[in-house]
Amino acid sequence: MGLRFQKKIRILPGLYLNISKSGLSVSAGGHGATVNVGTSGRKTATIGVPGTGLSYRAPLTTGVVLLLVGAAVLCGIAYLIAPDKVMQLLHFWQPKWFPQG
Repeated sequence: MGLRFQKKIRILPGLYLNISKSGLSVSAGGHGATVNVGTSGRKTATIGVPGTGLSYRAPLTTGVVLLLVGAAVLCGIAYLIAPDKVMQLLHFWQPKWFPQG
């Protein structure tokens, strides 16, 4: 194992500048879904389940972008129609031993 260094600086809500020994990157998003673009040109999308430590990182492709935008649009429309139901669905996976925040 090698020594790692990473510093995350908040620029705006949901937008961060990441500094590490391998370079700079910018990330946008929050708990559950993040898009990261580095100075080396590497672009990744990370999708995870907040509070569990489980996530999946993949190279950012057109298909991934369309999937993220489509999911965000569907969640937004559903939230406008039935906000209480959407909140229940977003938190259905949380076992009782995870504190509700």
